[in-house]
Amino acid sequence: MPKYGPKAQHKVHRALHEMKKGTLKSGNSGKKVTSRKQAIAIGLSEAREAGGKVPAKRTS
Repeated sequence: MPKYGPKAQHKVHRALHEMKKGTLKSGNSGKKVTSRKQAIAIGLSEAREAGGKVPAKRTS
């Protein structure tokens, strides 16, 4: 059984594409995202909001 559903894959793919184009902005500050990890986190967060199949966030 895959960890992530197709909606999550699509959101992450779109976020990475926007990051490469330079149009992906972070939430509160609105700064341009340059980190690949941050782009993936944004995509997964959007997929969670949209009700996609994504594991819960890790808590420390």
